[in-house]
Amino acid sequence: MNTQQFALMKKDIRSITSNKQVFMVMLIVPLALTIILPSIFVFITVFAPKSASNFDKLLELLPTEVPEGKQISAILEFMINKIMPPFFLMIPIMASSVMASSSFVGEKEKHTLETLLYSPLSLRQLFQAKILAGFVVGMMVSLISFAAMMLVVEIEILALTGSMMIPDISWIVVMLLIAPTISIVAIALTVRGSAKAQTIEEAQQRALFLIFPIIALVIGQFTGIILINTWILLGVGAALALLAVLLMRGASKKFTYEKMLR
Repeated sequence: MNTQQFALMKKDIRSITSNKQVFMVMLIVPLALTIILPSIFVFITVFAPKSASNFDKLLELLPTEVPEGKQISAILEFMINKIMPPFFLMIPIMASSVMASSSFVGEKEKHTLETLLYSPLSLRQLFQAKILAGFVVGMMVSLISFAAMMLVVEIEILALTGSMMIPDISWIVVMLLIAPTISIVAIALTVRGSAKAQTIEEAQQRALFLIFPIIALVIGQFTGIILINTWILLGVGAALALLAVLLMRGASKKFTYEKMLR
């Protein structure tokens, strides 16, 4: 990365973080998803009577038998370490695509695209800078959301059960491998869409399709069709990393200056 790309990244990051209304929406929605929904699940698990809940069905999904009296702790651990990791992957997709969707469309709306294309940067370098700017903001929102979720959920579990739930290694794989790579994939698709699109809504459509497989994973966890483990997460992360590299290299493929200005 050269200094011109870094300057473009700084400009894009500053433009989104200085707009308090947009940035707060970009931050509040992930925080609501990662704090409110897990908190509801925690309170339902702790306070719902066993006769009125589906405890037995959830316990059947666990790979080992749960000792008597440990059912609530087992279900909470199942929620934190099995349900929440795939659910959390929606956060980097949503956060990154919000910024990436306006990358080139925003330049068109502000009538600065022509000036940007006259810069010393090649089209490939322009696309890479736009992708990395969205990546930085998306991962910042993801890390804030993760820290807030863990802090709130752990305090709730400690207050309600008297013990803490230790996140397992799956969270390390999610935060260090899958979240960054799926963020780059979502941004690369959105930035390419932004270069073709005339509106921000049109540019966001491509990345939103990535949410459907994640929803399917979450449903699969609840129904027992598939249980996510560390090896599955590592495989998904490796596939996403390969796809991210290919998309980064080919982000500007088939684009020309003339097509960008249309």
